[in-house]
Amino acid sequence: PVTAGSIVVPYGHVIGNEKWRGSEIAQRLQGKIRLIFEDYLGLVDFHLSNRTCILYISEADLVAGDEFKRRLVRFRNASSLGGIVIVERTQISDQYFLAVQKLVVLELGMVLLPVANQGEASQLITQLVSFYVREQSKDHNSNPFLRKQCSQLAEPSVFRTVQQIPGVGKTKALLLLQQFGSIHQLCNASVKELELVVGQTVAQQIYSF
Repeated sequence: PVTAGSIVVPYGHVIGNEKWRGSEIAQRLQGKIRLIFEDYLGLVDFHLSNRTCILYISEADLVAGDEFKRRLVRFRNASSLGGIVIVERTQISDQYFLAVQKLVVLELGMVLLPVANQGEASQLITQLVSFYVREQSKDHNSNPFLRKQCSQLAEPSVFRTVQQIPGVGKTKALLLLQQFGSIHQLCNASVKELELVVGQTVAQQIYSF
C-alpha cells in the first residue's frame, strides 16, 4: 500500500500507473503535463503530488460489479494519501452513480468528481496539476536557487546520465537534479544530503557509485 511521503512526485509532473500507458487519458495529457509511468503504484492510477492521488473508476468498472468498491475500501484502509475518485458518469453507468457517491463521499470521506469520458478526465487532471504547480511555485519563487536549478532540468543528456546511476530511475533522477542542480554538485553531495532526497538505501548506492 502507498502512503503519504512514500511516493515523491517531481515538481510539475504526474506519475501514472503503467496500465494507463497508451490510453486516451495518457495521450491527451502528453504535451500538456509531464507524465512518468511507473508499475509500483498498486491501487492508485495517478499521483498528482506527494500527498494527493487519483483513483479512476471507468464505466466498465461500474458495470462489472463490486470489485471497484473493494479497491476503494482497501485504498482508504491502507493509505494516508488524499484520494480523489474520478468516476465515468455516462448513460449506462448513471444508475450506479448515487450508490458510488454515497460510498466515496459519505462512507470513505473522499472527493468524488464525475466525468463523461477519459477526455474530460484528462482536462480535469491538467487543471488539478496546474493548481498544485501554482501552490508549489509560491515556495519556489521565494527561493532563487530553486529557480536556477529548474532551468537546468531541460538538459536531456544530464538527465540521461543521472539515470545511469544504480537504483536511480526517471523519477529519482528528476528529484536529484531539482535538488542539486548539476552533476558536479550531485557528485559532491554527502550521504546525508542524498538521503533527504532519495532515502537511505539509494543514497548509499549513489554515494558509492
